[in-house]
Amino acid sequence: MALGRYVHCALPARGRPNAEFAGVDVGGTKIAAAVLRAGELVDHAIQPTDGDDAEALIAEIVASVEEIRTAATAAVGVGVPSVIEWETGRARASVNVPLTDVPLRRVLGERLGLPVFVDNDATLAALAEAHDGDRLVSRNLVMLTVGTGVGGGLVLDGHPYRGATGAAAEIGHTLIGVELDGDAVPAPTRFPQTGSLERFAAGSVLDVLARAAADEHPDSYLGERAAAGEEVDGTDAVAGAKAGDAVAARAVELLGERLGLGIANAINTFDPEVVAIGGGVSSAGELLVGPARRTALRYVLPGVGERTEIRLSVHGPKAGVLGAALLAKLELERSTERKDDDGRD
Repeated sequence: MALGRYVHCALPARGRPNAEFAGVDVGGTKIAAAVLRAGELVDHAIQPTDGDDAEALIAEIVASVEEIRTAATAAVGVGVPSVIEWETGRARASVNVPLTDVPLRRVLGERLGLPVFVDNDATLAALAEAHDGDRLVSRNLVMLTVGTGVGGGLVLDGHPYRGATGAAAEIGHTLIGVELDGDAVPAPTRFPQTGSLERFAAGSVLDVLARAAADEHPDSYLGERAAAGEEVDGTDAVAGAKAGDAVAARAVELLGERLGLGIANAINTFDPEVVAIGGGVSSAGELLVGPARRTALRYVLPGVGERTEIRLSVHGPKAGVLGAALLAKLELERSTERKDDDGRD
């Protein structure tokens, strides 16, 4: 692989009207990449994540970029399931990928010969949801990703909000169900904590609800699948709900109601224009979002959130890649502006 063959592409994007930006979304099972060209994602590439150590995974990220980059590629954005030290692009901690304490921005920049920007994957999904193509349409947005866990991302005043350590928007770890009737606050346990949103509303919880519903209602869609020897999980609950089964629909509805409590907390805290819901469980659509919306609005402080739209992610599984490409575009433009300001000074 000839690294650096497009080094000239590191020129400021503002001086290159046809500049393109590569986005990479790194997950525990796959790496997705695409190019943002004239506001549209094109040249998609997906490959399994086979790397079992940092060096192998970095090589796979580089290969993904090399597959889609062109002479017009000006910068690369990378989203990873990690807490990122924004100033350096170092992964401080990672989930499901071997990147902890890896200076990812520097290493990828050296190997690709391009400006590289690295951020948390949920933060980048939120950035995508705040945009229509490359046009900002929501200045204040909260993103919730409901999958194995409950992740979150924030866009405040048009910019990703990362917090002091890069770990902001861990909405899944906000507390919605702590028992406080005793004479002391319960002792904390492991994460996710017992009373956290993730403990009550993650996709893995829908698995549990589906199996319990199958046991309690043997004549239901879920019960019949269990009786046939099938391993019942949340995917079956969503399928049954869409097919009109009341028992399956109630399991999805209950998860949505619990999610609504976390959404109410987010609205009371940030008063956003949009709360977007993504992740695997969002495939349930309004069967999940409807109960979440109804519950959230019951718990929102009067006068807060009056302009908040609670909706599904509009970019779906492409949100991470789009957000990564947008990060590359926006940060390269900002760095160019800073250099211009310094020159004028």
